[in-house]
Amino acid sequence: MVEKKNNIRVVLVEDEEVLLEVLESKLKKEGYEVFSAKDGVAGLDLVNAIRPDIILLDVVMPRMDGFEVLEHLQKDEELAKIPVIIISNSGQDVEIGRALALGVKDYLVKAEFDPQEVLDKIQNQLQEMGKSPVAPVEEKEVSPSAVAAIQAEDFRVLLVEDDSFLRDLLSQKMRKEKFQVIEAVDGEDGLKKTVSEKPHIVLLDLILPGADGFETLKRIRAEESVAQVPIIILSNLGQKDDIEKGMQLGATDYLVKAHNTPGEIIDKIRMILARSYK
Repeated sequence: MVEKKNNIRVVLVEDEEVLLEVLESKLKKEGYEVFSAKDGVAGLDLVNAIRPDIILLDVVMPRMDGFEVLEHLQKDEELAKIPVIIISNSGQDVEIGRALALGVKDYLVKAEFDPQEVLDKIQNQLQEMGKSPVAPVEEKEVSPSAVAAIQAEDFRVLLVEDDSFLRDLLSQKMRKEKFQVIEAVDGEDGLKKTVSEKPHIVLLDLILPGADGFETLKRIRAEESVAQVPIIILSNLGQKDDIEKGMQLGATDYLVKAHNTPGEIIDKIRMILARSYK
């Protein structure tokens, strides 16, 4: 578990699974205490129970939309003081104007979604309230002895890679180290085997036939039964934008094939397994 660096509570109300997962993961990684709901009724119940420091609120939702939630908040003197940032589907002036009239402090547009913008807007609101900036949480340190103690035969590794040469090379290397290896050749196969085989860790290529690695990553994170499995992106794409996109979508780590030997990849697998399961 990561150590919390602050006591800033965020209620996140969003019905789109993938966006909810991305935001929740990003906020927790940055040190926020996050409570999430998938519809307006559940979100309002959370706000009443938790009295958070800030609210991220979708507009279009089942059971009770964002405007109805805002109207309820305005009826309570204390809840009305909590800053709300809405997540707008359209970004149209009419929608934004209505939200601002109901006390919203700021807004985001889904079509222009950027996790860093979310963090910036939250920090702005915290500063206006006189609250201290949030320090990102640090990943748990893993000692060399903990890594060395990993019993490879106890762990299943799913390798999603369409290049037969590299797939065979890595599979043989991992099996030599006694890992249980499961192979997949495309995104659909990777998703299917992640759900059915429940691997302890996934190595995921980005350039794949059919659904690419980014899409596969999103879909794995949206599957409740395997949403927390560590995923290492292993790709030839080493541009900053690709790395940031992969991490924002929930990758545990990102390795560039040309920069890492099979031995170094094995070392990374062991380190992440030690951090995640020991």
